[in-house]
Amino acid sequence: MQLIDGNRIASDIIAELTATVAALPGRKPCLALVRVGEDPASVSYVKKKETTAATIGVTSRIILPPVTITQAGLEKLIDELNADPAVDGILVQSPLPKHLDELAIFRRVAPRKDVDGFNTINLGKVAQEDDTGFVACTPAGIMELLSRSGVDLKGKHVVVLGRSLIVGKPVALLALQKRAGANGTVTICHSGTHDLPAITRLADVLIAAIGRAEFVTADMVKPGAVVIDVGINRVPDATKKTGYRLTGDVHFPTVAPLCAQITPVPGGVGPMTVAMLMKNTVKARILSAAM
Repeated sequence: MQLIDGNRIASDIIAELTATVAALPGRKPCLALVRVGEDPASVSYVKKKETTAATIGVTSRIILPPVTITQAGLEKLIDELNADPAVDGILVQSPLPKHLDELAIFRRVAPRKDVDGFNTINLGKVAQEDDTGFVACTPAGIMELLSRSGVDLKGKHVVVLGRSLIVGKPVALLALQKRAGANGTVTICHSGTHDLPAITRLADVLIAAIGRAEFVTADMVKPGAVVIDVGINRVPDATKKTGYRLTGDVHFPTVAPLCAQITPVPGGVGPMTVAMLMKNTVKARILSAAM
């Protein structure tokens, strides 16, 4: 069993981006980070993105609207950022407060600045294999992890557990693409799937993105499979000072010994998401300079 080290691969990408940004003429790339409310996880994620941006040489603009902001107010803010020529990328941190329509906000971000990859146009470009768009950061990170770990999906059976717009659907489309490193045969499983273990046991590459702690157990995995664990869940643990521990969607102690390669949680997919956000922001700056 070999661990896929997301921290190391993300560090490699950040080093590559730092060199790219240093060589860019004119102003540095600028990323607007919009966070509504004080959700502790969101505060932590935005801080991590800000710190990584600074390392690379990307300018961060942190925008903190009041938690009471209306849908119209947030849409107006997005429109202003869309129109600002000094802003290359816009990220609206999820989740938003319940009174806001998250999907409508994602769609409001101009496709050319949608470095999160959630705009309808950019999701469509993934389906059309059009590289001018932006791929959602976690799916893009998964593909980088596989590529840089020597896993070629050509001819492989890829089973995706979960069908979210953020991970499941886009990563299935990416694995399916007719290009180097992809060309997989893809099955998507979800809550309506019958006899789930029988299908996941067919996977050469299993991507678990279901959002349920330690859901994937040893009886669901074929020996020699590559397992990508996208989940990040808090489970109670009295031995920890925080009172909880982080775990993935895979029961690592029993599944890992079966695998050819597997990502840990934390330290697997998570660091890649931030690295790919930065990669998209640098790409947005380069594309805007070419316009």
